[in-house]
Amino acid sequence: MKENWTPADIPALNGERILITGANSGIGYHAAVVLARKGAHVILACRDPARADVALTRLKASAPGASAELAVLDLASLESIRDFALRQLAQDRPLHTLINNAGVMAPPKRLETADGFEIQFGTNVLGHFALTGLLMPLLEKAAVSERPRIVTVASIAHKRGRIDFDDLQSTQHYSPMRSYQQSKLGNLMVAFELARRLRASGSQVMSVAVHPGVANTNLFRAGERSALDSAVRAVASQLIGAFLNTDAAGTLPTLYAATSPDVVDGGYYGPTGWMEMRGERVGNAAIAPQANDMESARRLWEVCETLTGIRFP
Repeated sequence: MKENWTPADIPALNGERILITGANSGIGYHAAVVLARKGAHVILACRDPARADVALTRLKASAPGASAELAVLDLASLESIRDFALRQLAQDRPLHTLINNAGVMAPPKRLETADGFEIQFGTNVLGHFALTGLLMPLLEKAAVSERPRIVTVASIAHKRGRIDFDDLQSTQHYSPMRSYQQSKLGNLMVAFELARRLRASGSQVMSVAVHPGVANTNLFRAGERSALDSAVRAVASQLIGAFLNTDAAGTLPTLYAATSPDVVDGGYYGPTGWMEMRGERVGNAAIAPQANDMESARRLWEVCETLTGIRFP
């Protein structure tokens, strides 16, 4: 791994197609700008067309001549994911990198996706699982000349996570942070299990994971909350930006995982600063023991297959 890696080390990406979920703000947006500046064609897959259009306008102002497009995708709806994937498959163009970045974080009340799943598990885990499976033919298509990558954005919150197979949807008891921690652990376990399955099948597609530290992103600030909770989070987000990571700095692990030739299949990367919460250097991230539980990962994978109706690789 190169010391002091920076976005300046990213090679030219001309001709590569990169899809980023949740690219209208935060880490997804900053990654899109950098990758577009390097010549990649960036697809901003977003739920809200109006906000995505504003983001695309900002991106093109920040990266003149950038090749980028919008695509409507709601990861809280399997129908939307299938429709999105069908449109992408119809183009029959290779996909060189898929960055599973979008997420929902700790809504105060239990919410459900269009399919009746708890919204954090349903969006963060099941939504990205379904999207990845449906887009796999395009990733394999890119493997003719290089090793395509699937980059999953996890979190240091996974360290406190537990997969409750008896209550994955938090119907018996809902805790905003506990459900979030479970979903981020699920992201990491699925990313590792995918890497194992791709290797076993002989695929050239790589699966890697990252976390941004504690970054001042829209994920932390957004959502329907009380006036008091919103005010507290607004203050906290300013402290995070001042003392921990900005969303721009939090983007570095994602950019590294998506572009560096030193990335290892099945790797997990994050900032190397204080307790992995901040830093402008990227390194191997600490993995909680439960994330390396291969039997639980296999079981979780099978649950994802059953709930989404999608099987791969």
